[in-house]
Amino acid sequence: MANRFQRLELDGAKPAEQPGDAPRPDAPVSIQPEIHGSAHWMHQAAHARYKGNFEEALRLYSRAVEADRANIPGWVGQARMLIALEEYPEAELWAKKALELFRDHPDLAAARAQALCRVGDMKNAMGLCDASISKPGQSTYPWIVRGDIMIARRSTAEAHCFDMATQLNADWTIFVDIAETYLFYDQHAKALTRIQQALVKAPDQAYCWYIQGICQLASGMTDAGRKSLRHCLDLEPRHPAALRAMSAPPKEGWLKRFWKA
Repeated sequence: MANRFQRLELDGAKPAEQPGDAPRPDAPVSIQPEIHGSAHWMHQAAHARYKGNFEEALRLYSRAVEADRANIPGWVGQARMLIALEEYPEAELWAKKALELFRDHPDLAAARAQALCRVGDMKNAMGLCDASISKPGQSTYPWIVRGDIMIARRSTAEAHCFDMATQLNADWTIFVDIAETYLFYDQHAKALTRIQQALVKAPDQAYCWYIQGICQLASGMTDAGRKSLRHCLDLEPRHPAALRAMSAPPKEGWLKRFWKA
């Protein structure tokens, strides 16, 4: 954990003095000024994240926070990428520490809730998620996390939560977020429905074709799955996970190993 946290940014940020206050934008930083600003690194991070490259996205979100300590989406992005990398204790600790700086921020609370959910602490996960949803100015992420918790609790209410997220924001990336959540729980048929909705909006995104391909393969739709993977490779010839999936026949644990790029 120490090695991971050395690559993330926390020390030196000034905590908020009152609930709801954000750290000062001019809080001191520990690095020399960058040629590129925080917005540049956020753009690069989102690009990596929606190519399925979570490790690279984590590094880039960290750079965005280095450039601007008050960039809350950058802090959230780091926590979410730790969750995507299945580093749940680190993600929970990171979100908890960030909440000391940005008190009660709903997306940071949702990130902590998701990390707790993934390690089985449903009571605290639900409490944090409920609190994040109750905040004004709702965003999609708390609803996605609530859907995650519903699946973990074997509730059928997850579809309503995910629909709430897409009503708030119908961008193709939200459908990817939902498909990935279903995939974590090996619900590939439901994941397939959501990634197909993403493809309607973003047919030029290789990662969407990749997720569709592995959902189809996991559902026994071999020809369709390989066709989707080939389309992914047409868009991005060196897509590493698609290349691995094309060469590895499905077997026990296949989906968990191959849905991440």
